[in-house]
Amino acid sequence: MEQNPPLIQLEDVWKTYELGQLDLTVLRRIDLKIESGRFVVILGPSGSGKSTLLNIIGLLDIPSRGKVLFEGKDTSAFSEDRLAGLRGRKIGFIFQQFNLLQHLNAQENVMIPMLFQGMSEERRKKRAESLLDSVGLKERMPHRPSELSGGEQQRVAIARALANEPDIIVADEPTGNLDSSTGERIMSLLAELHKEKKKTIIVVTHDPTIAEIAQDIVSIKDGKLEKNHKKGEKFVWEEKK
Repeated sequence: MEQNPPLIQLEDVWKTYELGQLDLTVLRRIDLKIESGRFVVILGPSGSGKSTLLNIIGLLDIPSRGKVLFEGKDTSAFSEDRLAGLRGRKIGFIFQQFNLLQHLNAQENVMIPMLFQGMSEERRKKRAESLLDSVGLKERMPHRPSELSGGEQQRVAIARALANEPDIIVADEPTGNLDSSTGERIMSLLAELHKEKKKTIIVVTHDPTIAEIAQDIVSIKDGKLEKNHKKGEKFVWEEKK
């Protein structure tokens, strides 16, 4: 019986940025497999290349060398329109800075991704209301981001990430701008999405405590993968001063 390919697979991925006459290589020889339905944490200190790696996993960026396979298909052959369509249908994004539109209220922010999928306004409104209710913010729907706390804004961002029912949620330092108790609530919400909704969750962080709820831990340092860990293995991140 033929086994299904990994959901996402990186093969010998490198990423180099040209900065004038200098070349800055931020990722080197990355080989990584992410299976469907897993909770993955990419852990590393600031400047380790983890956000660049997440952008490549989420198809927001392309490698300088190497391949990114999505469900067994080489994405280097995809047009930008095809990549955008794949991101819109399959991947939900959560960012440290929330990235909410300040002139729109919570409900309208959650509706945005659905607009690009051609959903009717009535359906967009109902789904946004349902999603905000699921993250405990139904009463905050008419409020704009400036009227919401950081934790509330991040929950709006999570609701927005779920708008098109993606299979994958990728989160870049989702608790980075939150206090510890609010951050714990956000991570509990992501853990619930993984358990109850069977979502594949991929989180980038520098906080080793977040790794405690992951099934797979990918540690990265100086643009190279250090080690992959499975749940149950003791893991301590020691950042050099």
